[in-house]
Amino acid sequence: MLLSIQMKQELEVLRNSAKELIQNKEAKIEDIQASNVAIETLQAKIVMQEKIESEEKEVIENVIAPVVKSDYEKEFINGLRNKFKNAMSEGTLGDGGYTVPQDIKTTINELRSTKDALQNLITVEKVTTLSGSRVFKARAQQTGFAMVAEDGTITEKATPTFTNLAYSVKKYAGFLKVTNELLKDSDQAIKATLGKWIGDESRVTRNKLILGVLGQKAKTAIADADAIKAILNITLDPAFRYTASIVTNQDSFNWLDNLKDLQGNYLLQPSVVAPTGKQLFGVPVVMVSNADLPTVATKAPIIIGDLKEAVVMFDREELGVVASDVAGDAFLTDVTLFRAIEREEVKTRDAEAFVYGEVTIGV
Repeated sequence: MLLSIQMKQELEVLRNSAKELIQNKEAKIEDIQASNVAIETLQAKIVMQEKIESEEKEVIENVIAPVVKSDYEKEFINGLRNKFKNAMSEGTLGDGGYTVPQDIKTTINELRSTKDALQNLITVEKVTTLSGSRVFKARAQQTGFAMVAEDGTITEKATPTFTNLAYSVKKYAGFLKVTNELLKDSDQAIKATLGKWIGDESRVTRNKLILGVLGQKAKTAIADADAIKAILNITLDPAFRYTASIVTNQDSFNWLDNLKDLQGNYLLQPSVVAPTGKQLFGVPVVMVSNADLPTVATKAPIIIGDLKEAVVMFDREELGVVASDVAGDAFLTDVTLFRAIEREEVKTRDAEAFVYGEVTIGV
């Protein structure tokens, strides 16, 4: 690549010299012919060099890089077999750690985001520090300016106020038993086992944290469709009306799906944007499984509002994996224990952006 660039620069010099030669009335035909030959020769060399560089690039991308990636991935799997300590985001080969190959990280992230991942509904902010804060302007009811007579006294108005949202990421961890027979098996089997377990456990962990924050808000009883209308039209600020969604579990979705108007028509309408394919009063309906958003006794949740404004997760994006075949009863049972640790914190960003509603079912 550098050689072809250098040759193109030389070609530009030759062309400039040729232009000067053309403008020179005393130029000889031998000089003009020589200049032309030099330009044509260099152009041919550039074409050949670019072809060589293109072929070399193709070899690197299609042959060498996959081999390097494959070797690196095998090194990671061998590290698992040999019980190394890994830091997914910050570990490096040089300091005794390993960085998880990109495709394994991707698998874990995909598994964490599939099924019913409530983090897809809120704001997730990547952070690089264990603690910090964010500043938000507080919501206030402004009254406008007062009329002032000529030479009258102008009244003072309140200035904007701000709130500070501090975060301090917490550590969450668990461990997995893997038989040593599996560790001796194929690399794909190990990747699949670790990826599925870590991804799904992480998803469930985050769901619980998000539900814990949402559940801090007082519950609003919802008796019928009119109550939902009132929440959308009156309770929520109009700023959230057109970015709102209705989040249900299976029980409350079934309750919604059976609501009818006076003519006996079902109120839930088809939607091309809602995950469930349904909308109510033009608002998309998102259904989460009962396992991830449970019904408590006879109270099924219907969360209405803009959850991306309501809740924020500060994600440290650091996942540590440590393996041991001697900890606990691992030695006696011929297994290897894999311990996973991640760090995050979920906070309420704007409590006025949503209403935590409940409907009574099964009564």
